Amino acid sequence: MRIDIITVLPELLESPFQHSILKRAQTKGLVEIHLHPLRDYSTNKHRTVDDYSYGGGAGMVMCIEPIAKCIDKLKSERTYDEIIYMSPDGEMLDQKMSNQLSTLKNIIILCGHYKGVDERVREHLVTREISIGNYVLSGGELAAAVVCDSIIRLLPGVLNDETSALFDSFQDGMIAPPAYTRPADFNGWKVPDVLLSGNEKEIDKWRHEKALERTKQRRPDLL
Repeated sequence: MRIDIITVLPELLESPFQHSILKRAQTKGLVEIHLHPLRDYSTNKHRTVDDYSYGGGAGMVMCIEPIAKCIDKLKSERTYDEIIYMSPDGEMLDQKMSNQLSTLKNIIILCGHYKGVDERVREHLVTREISIGNYVLSGGELAAAVVCDSIIRLLPGVLNDETSALFDSFQDGMIAPPAYTRPADFNGWKVPDVLLSGNEKEIDKWRHEKALERTKQRRPDLL
């Protein structure tokens, strides 16, 4: 998989991709992540990529021209399955969407900034808009990192135990059940006996019941 990220502030994205699972995925050659500073596509000597909004109002708007130039350049080099714009009013990211995106080959992610982008970008250049929640961030960079993390960890070979992602919260429409590790007794707080029994059938049954119970308590909207 290849992910191209168009951003005004590439520095914000350097750290998330240089550690842990995301770095390992790149080292293994399972994903390529390329950051494209939007200012490199500016058409003026000051390298600005924003301007005042027609009709007035507070805040600056990202210009269409540098965005179009960057997307056109990338599309001239390869075919993209999706061109995604990170936006507070886009489709809400969930596990089902991450699963679907992880099957794609090439993705462009455009990070919004300021008061957003020229509406013509949304009308003519992007294929999908995604939000990570009902709140506003200073820019789309952190949201883009969240999307990438949720996708990349699902790629075959990224996790040491490939079955691990199959049992994450939300994969089956429920929250994951409780998990325990050693010691079996800490300060009198004991691990449930069933998990120490070695009876896989009973353990699976217990985990399903606990997942259902926890989902009803914490996220009944999922049921």
